[in-house]
Amino acid sequence: MNVWRIARGHRALLVTGIVLGLAGAAATLTQPVVIGGMIEAVAEGRSLLGPVLIAAGLFAADAAFAAAHAYAIGRAGENVVYDIRHTLVSRLLRSRLRSYQRWDQGDVFTRVVTDTSIARICMTQALAQIVTSAFMVIGGIALMAWLDPLLLLTTLGCLGVASAVSLLLARGVRRVSVANREDTSAFGSGLMRVMGALPTVKASRAEGRETERIGELAGQARRSGIRVSALSAMLTPAMNVGTQVALTVVIAWGMARVATGDMAPADLTSFLMYLFYLVAPLVMLFMSIAQFQQGRASVDRLAELGGIDQEEELTESGKPGESGEPGAAAARTTATLQEDGKDGKDGKDGDARDSLVFDGVTFRYPGTEATALDEVSFTVPARGLTAVVGPSGAGKSTVFQLVERFHEPDAGTIRVGGADAAGLPLDRLRSLVGYVDQEHTLLRGTIRENLTYAAPGASADDLAEALRMAHLTEVIDALPDGLDTELGERGAGLSGGQAQRLAIARTLLQRPRIVLLDEATASLDAASEAALRDTIATIARSCAVVAIAHRFSTIAGADRIIVLDGGRVRDVGTHHDLSERSGLYRRLAEHQGVAA
Repeated sequence: MNVWRIARGHRALLVTGIVLGLAGAAATLTQPVVIGGMIEAVAEGRSLLGPVLIAAGLFAADAAFAAAHAYAIGRAGENVVYDIRHTLVSRLLRSRLRSYQRWDQGDVFTRVVTDTSIARICMTQALAQIVTSAFMVIGGIALMAWLDPLLLLTTLGCLGVASAVSLLLARGVRRVSVANREDTSAFGSGLMRVMGALPTVKASRAEGRETERIGELAGQARRSGIRVSALSAMLTPAMNVGTQVALTVVIAWGMARVATGDMAPADLTSFLMYLFYLVAPLVMLFMSIAQFQQGRASVDRLAELGGIDQEEELTESGKPGESGEPGAAAARTTATLQEDGKDGKDGKDGDARDSLVFDGVTFRYPGTEATALDEVSFTVPARGLTAVVGPSGAGKSTVFQLVERFHEPDAGTIRVGGADAAGLPLDRLRSLVGYVDQEHTLLRGTIRENLTYAAPGASADDLAEALRMAHLTEVIDALPDGLDTELGERGAGLSGGQAQRLAIARTLLQRPRIVLLDEATASLDAASEAALRDTIATIARSCAVVAIAHRFSTIAGADRIIVLDGGRVRDVGTHHDLSERSGLYRRLAEHQGVAA
C-alpha cells in the first residue's frame, strides 16, 4: 500500500489550502511596508486614512485566509486519514490468515488508530506549514534585503547558527520518534494480551506480575517519549536565542544609523517588524520539519502494515478483495455447481455427487517442520452426518480450515459439490459452507446482529426457525430486550452453551450445503446436547454435516466416521464397524467411557 499515493488523491484540497496559506503570508508580508508608509505619512504631514484602511484590509484578509487555510488543510487531513484507515481495514480483513497472524494484534491496533493520526499531520498539516513558513521566511528575507542588505547579513549570521542547530534537533526528533512508536506498540500489545485473558490472569493470581510487566513496557514508552519531548522542546529556544541576539544587534546598530542619518526611521521600523514576523515562521518551519520527520516514521509503519495486501485472499479468481463478475475459472466452477440445480437452499441438491471430497491433500503450516495433513483422502456424502475423530493434533481442525480456504493446501485437491474449491470465488464457497469454530466466536453487539452476521437480509421467520432449531427460542424470549439484548466481548452475557448454540443458529441461518461443526457440543450440558443432536439429525437430512467431536455420544449416531491420526486418515466407517476393526477408535471410545 502506497500511503503517499492515497494522500495525492486529495492534492486538490491540499493545494487549495496551501495557496490560501500563501495568500495569507503575502498579506502578512505587506503589512510592514504599509506601516512604514504610515510613519512616512506622519513625518510628511499627509493623511493617514488611506494607509490605515489598507492596513485594516490586510489584517482582515490575513485573518480570513488563515481561517480558510486551516479549514482546507484540516479537511484534507481528515480525508487522508479516512482513506488510509479504510484501505488498511479492508486489506486486513481480506488478508490471508497466515499473513495476518504474523502480526501482533496490539501493534496492528496502534498502527491503524494512532499512526494514521500522526501520518495525517505529516502529510497535510506539517507539509502545508513547511511551504507557507518557507514562503514567509524567504519573502521576509527578500524584503529585508531590499530595505537594508547590511542589517540583513548581520541578522542572517545570528539566525544561521540557530537554524543549523534546529535542523540537527529535527533529525534527532525523527530518530527517537521511531523508537517511541515501537515502544508504544509494544505497550499496546502487552495490554491487549492481558485484557484478552483477564479471567485467566485473575485465576492464576498473576495481577502483580502482569502489572509489573506492562508497567515496564509503559516505562520504556515513557522514556522514549521523554526523549522526543526533550529534543522537540529545544527547537523553539534554539530559534529564540538566535532571534533575540539578532534583534539586539539590529536595534543597536539600526538606532545608531538612524541617529547619524544613514537609515530612515520608517525603514528601521519595517525591518524590525520583518524580523519579528520572521521569528514565528522560522520556529514553525523547524517544528513542522520535526513533525514531518516524526510523521514519516508512522508513514513507514503504515506502509509496512499495508504490505499485507500482497497476500490478500481472492474473492474472485484474480481479483483480490473484490466482488463482481467471476473470472473465467470461477465462472467454470460456478457453472459446474449449477449444472445439477445446486443452489444449496432447498436441500434437494447434491444427489449426483459427493458434497465434499479431499483427494491427496497435504498441508504444512508456514514456519513449521511437521506436516499437519499428509495425503489425506476421503469423501463426504451430500446428506447425513459425518464425524471426524482422532487424538489432539491429528489434523481435524486443519481439515475445516482448508475447506474454508483460510489456508491453501500444498498438494492435492479439495472439491465442493464436484467443483475444485481453489477455483471457486470465496464468496460463493463460503456461502455453500457454514462453519462454527471451536471458540463459537461472537462479536460485541446485539444478539440480532450476531445472529444475522452471515445473512443480514434474513426475514423474521428465518430468524425464528434458526433459533428454534438451535433450541434458543425460550432463552431469547426470557431476555428483557429479546433479540436486541446487548452482548459484551466474545458474547459476554450468555452462558457458554447459549453462546455456542447462537453461533450454530447463525450458521443455520446461512442455509449452507455443508455445515462444519468444530467441537460444537463441547460446552453444552446433557439436555442441550441431546436437543442439538436432534437438530443435527434434522439438518443432516437436507445437507452434509461434518462434525469434529470428542463426545462419542454425538459421534456414535453418525452415518460415517473418519478417523485421523498424525495427519493421515487411518480408517473410515460406522461406529459399529470401527469398534470391531480399529484399535485406535476403540481406545478413543474407551477413553470417553463408551462401550466399543
